[in-house]
Amino acid sequence: MLDWIGGRPRRGHLYRAFFATLYYAGLRPEEAVALRVGDATLPETGWGEFLVHEARPEVGSQWTDTGEVHEEQGLKGRAEGDTRLVPIHPLLVVLLREVIKEYSLKSADFLFPGEKGGMLAGSVFRRVWAKARKEVLPEHEFKSPTGKRVYDLRHTCLTTWMNKGIPHAQVAEWAGNSAPVLQAIYARCIIGQRDVYLKQVEDEQALPKPAA
Repeated sequence: MLDWIGGRPRRGHLYRAFFATLYYAGLRPEEAVALRVGDATLPETGWGEFLVHEARPEVGSQWTDTGEVHEEQGLKGRAEGDTRLVPIHPLLVVLLREVIKEYSLKSADFLFPGEKGGMLAGSVFRRVWAKARKEVLPEHEFKSPTGKRVYDLRHTCLTTWMNKGIPHAQVAEWAGNSAPVLQAIYARCIIGQRDVYLKQVEDEQALPKPAA
């Protein structure tokens, strides 16, 4: 789906990088739209890093003090002014560097600008995602809940991290959740570790071999 989005003639690279940020870095959509270019450390090779410090959820212009559709907020579940560091997968680093170059973005610019340079609208990226699902997924998957919400990209990222054995406390730190909340939400998503755990127990509890 990311490849299909990236191949679209209008702003495909930008939308692909936006969705890849949710998939590879586990950001919430409202955090990703608030990112500035200067919030991302993007080396020429290897892992980068996001400094996440703001979220801009869509609440409707009638509910904000400024009349804007997005409300400026701190990070969910954190004290005002708090920040968190999130690793950027090397593949995502490449995509982001391409977007910055293609759109001649400066440090203070939104990393994923809307068509007029402002904040990327949720109605726009949700429409792009829905179109990609319809075009790419087989009919039975398209009609299923698979990837139905843009937010599911974040869920996939966090599940992947935990299934790869990254400690829950570390995943919670990167994701901006508490460890208890993370475990409550994703406890049933952790798969593929059974044989590893059993082998660890087997080795630890192994008895000495009997003397010949």
